[in-house]
Amino acid sequence: MSADLTTLRNIGISAHIDSGKTTLTERILYYTQRIHAIHDVKGKDGVGAKMDFMELEKERGITIQSAATHCSWKGHSINIIDTPGHVDFTIEVERALRVLDGAILVLCGVGGVQSQSVTVDRQMLRYKVPRLAFINKCDRTGADPYRVARQLKERLNHNAVLLHIPLGLESDHQGVVDLITMKAIRFEGDHGENVVEEEIPAELLETAKAKREEMLDAISLFSDELTEAILDDQVTEELIHDAIRRGTLALELTPVLMGSAYKNKGVQLLLDAVCRYLPSPLDVTNEALDLDCGEALVKVQNAHDLPLVMLAFKLEVSRYGQLTYVRLYQGTLRKGDTIVNIRTEKHTKVGRLIRMHADEMEDIERAVAGNIVALFGIDCASGDTFTDGRLRYAMTSIHVPNTVISLAIKPRDKKAESNVSKALARFTKEDPTFKTHLDEETGETIISGMGELHLDVYVERMRREYQADVETGMPKVAYRETITRRADFNYTHKKQTGGAGQFGRVAGYIEPAADSEFEFINEITGGTIPTEFIPSCEKGFRACLNKGSMAGFPIVGVRVAINDGAAHSVDSSDMAFQQAAIGAFREAYAKAAPILLEPLMRVVVETPTDFQGAVLGTLNQRRGMIVSTSEDGAFSTIEAEVPLGEMFGYSTVLRSSTQGKAEFTMEFSRYNTIPKSIAEGIAEKQKEESQKTRKK
Repeated sequence: MSADLTTLRNIGISAHIDSGKTTLTERILYYTQRIHAIHDVKGKDGVGAKMDFMELEKERGITIQSAATHCSWKGHSINIIDTPGHVDFTIEVERALRVLDGAILVLCGVGGVQSQSVTVDRQMLRYKVPRLAFINKCDRTGADPYRVARQLKERLNHNAVLLHIPLGLESDHQGVVDLITMKAIRFEGDHGENVVEEEIPAELLETAKAKREEMLDAISLFSDELTEAILDDQVTEELIHDAIRRGTLALELTPVLMGSAYKNKGVQLLLDAVCRYLPSPLDVTNEALDLDCGEALVKVQNAHDLPLVMLAFKLEVSRYGQLTYVRLYQGTLRKGDTIVNIRTEKHTKVGRLIRMHADEMEDIERAVAGNIVALFGIDCASGDTFTDGRLRYAMTSIHVPNTVISLAIKPRDKKAESNVSKALARFTKEDPTFKTHLDEETGETIISGMGELHLDVYVERMRREYQADVETGMPKVAYRETITRRADFNYTHKKQTGGAGQFGRVAGYIEPAADSEFEFINEITGGTIPTEFIPSCEKGFRACLNKGSMAGFPIVGVRVAINDGAAHSVDSSDMAFQQAAIGAFREAYAKAAPILLEPLMRVVVETPTDFQGAVLGTLNQRRGMIVSTSEDGAFSTIEAEVPLGEMFGYSTVLRSSTQGKAEFTMEFSRYNTIPKSIAEGIAEKQKEESQKTRKK
């Protein structure tokens, strides 16, 4: 690996789903001679795109996992990470952008700025990643790159500057007009490998001159030298390139290029722009927390002779063991070195150091600061920092969004059961947005993720990779029971079977207690129940709270008071008074008008204002109670309380109602009464399930 960081570029390719990211990466690898044949994303030819190497990716024609590769272009080394476009796999984009220096934002020439374009742009801003925009699919019917450039300005607030204009559109798309060189550029040959420059056609000359003036006006803000050259009419290509680079690195300019990756047009010019305008590791400031100085922020230097600092940003379990992707921020890593995990303080020897090319591996002896490599046999979690032991630095962690959807899973047989636990252990380690837990109340294994496709992919991977066949279903909602009025009890437990018997009488009342789950009050006077048996009474009452007689759910919000009773000098015991309390509670509970409670969730939806009405409709359909709405420019925030039982599948409904542009968060708020008609249905269903369980 070269130690010259000025010619190194670490870039990501991000976009809305189906904008052509993987196709673009395939062409980049072809033109940089990393692959020698071009294949389709859908895998129709039985091969599929190089970066989509999972069988599921080939079948579905989507990217599920981010994949890393490297290539060379005109003396520059480029590390590329191709990321998924679907919002369900947003963590792959998140952790890629955390370690990259620059990015290409791919936009569809027809669709323009779409929902995931907005999300990806927000992620790039979070990590301060400079980017180029590439308007793809200019060969498709309805393509309008000028409209897409306007959307970049209006919807994403980019200072978008066109460096190209199209040379024909739709079926007539032949290439681009370069506004810097003022040449028409065509891409000829079987795979567009021959880049041909020629004079601009007469019908496009005036448009090209006008767009060049707009470009010069916009970029001259970043270069006094260019401003003077414009006034003296001595503009050079070098001055233009320098001004664009300055604006791009300052995150105040987005150069816009265009073409058609599928039709092999414009990709070589995009590679030139990556090398010219996107930052090298030396142009980016990276910071770490110094754990020896109270987590003070310190800069890490891209120097190969300083102590090692690197971040593990992605884990993948391959057939050879755990593969850990790392970005080196400082120092040099050699095969055989000992590294320290700052979180666990565990020392590990580096046995194998590799560079990735999708699913292929190339063994290397060393890697220097600024590079992205992978290690085998390192026990760690995503987001861990490693050093060589001389420093205790921790890189700032990766933003992990909250899960929004859950499924209950159940192994079909004993063999699948052990395989499911292995699969879940691996998947939760690989993917921070995939979580699993055992619901103590229902006994179900619950998996949670970013969307239905996200969980669907993991369930399918369990079947394929672990031969673990599972049944899936909606998780049971944790309903509760409570009472609505006071009821008295006077219950005697008497049992005589020869010898010492059992005797205990308790009297008192139960009533609603809205401010507590359970409250026990001792109002006994005169010792009608001996003091030693009072705790036995409380224990018996508490035993009844686990399962209510209405629908079998736990009971909350009950106050129990005992004010009278009787004991026998021989037959009374701890067990006798526990049983008396249980009988008394059951007798009174039926008379206290029990009702069902459901968990209400606080749901906050952020949506473009255009879709506010549609979002309010989706919440009202789910028995949601709107708490507040507020507008902030083009976005609205809606806060509501919605029953948890109505929220399953909501992420999919919300996306389809808002063209995927809205997001929501959900957290528990409180328990609330269920409408009688719905409560009856839940109770009936619960009884049916209990009968089935007993029969089994």
